[in-house]
Amino acid sequence: MRIRVAQPDDAPAVVALRAMVYPYLVRGVESTRKMITEPPPEEDWTAFVAEVDDQVVGWVSAERIGSTSAANFGGINLLHVHPEHRRRGIGTALLTAATDYLRPLGIRRVRAMAQPDALPYARQHGYEPSREVRYSALDLNPAPALPEPPPGVRLRPIADLDPHLLYAADVASAVDEPGDVPVDAKSYQSWQYDVWNNLGLDKAASMAAEVDGVVVAFSLVKRDSDRMWSDYTGSVPAYRGRGLARLAKEAALHRAAANGVRVAYTSNDEANGPMLAINARLGYRPVASQWSCLAELT
Repeated sequence: MRIRVAQPDDAPAVVALRAMVYPYLVRGVESTRKMITEPPPEEDWTAFVAEVDDQVVGWVSAERIGSTSAANFGGINLLHVHPEHRRRGIGTALLTAATDYLRPLGIRRVRAMAQPDALPYARQHGYEPSREVRYSALDLNPAPALPEPPPGVRLRPIADLDPHLLYAADVASAVDEPGDVPVDAKSYQSWQYDVWNNLGLDKAASMAAEVDGVVVAFSLVKRDSDRMWSDYTGSVPAYRGRGLARLAKEAALHRAAANGVRVAYTSNDEANGPMLAINARLGYRPVASQWSCLAELT
């Protein structure tokens, strides 16, 4: 076994491994390749893979989380190992590589995600569970009906928008999003990378609700073949309570299904009652859960 920095040509093997361990997560090969080749700006992002007999059997990424004002906060993301290669020290070696990478950057607090059965392992390495995240799936056969917007509201695919309008709505809607740290420092450059220029973003299916030319709610679709990820659905605070986030999400699901998507996945913090209620009304069913876990780096 050896641990090394991920390379662009690892993308197919990484995606195949992720689909085995996390079948409810959606990121395609080309999107993964770009992430490795051109890491996210402002985040000091890197990734490591574990190899056994020249086969990729493990993955982890590490980053400075740049979307928050919390100082020196980092993330160790999607640490996972092929089921046939567990309990051999590979996960610990990947965790060590990620931690050793973050420490010289001045990162002092780290968030990682763990499945419920991995919480004892997380605690052994100094990580304490913080927040539960629910993963849900929706069968899109048959396709949801296209909703009718109320008077004064216009539904538009984001392909028709000035991206700055969508960015403003994203920033406004995320300020009070439940989480371990506030999402209050996302730059336009970082947002472009994560959202607008993401190779998986389906701009024809992703929908926005406009009022007087201003985006007040939206639902983003990231797609890989016939699977999609509802990347983020939100509404700006002044327009909440009017059903506009649900409107945008229903429209996005309808358009995605019409273009061949067969199953939609999403995730929500268990404290995000309004979004969980929307998903329940749309017919989503829970398929998995994970916990965010926090640790201090010394």
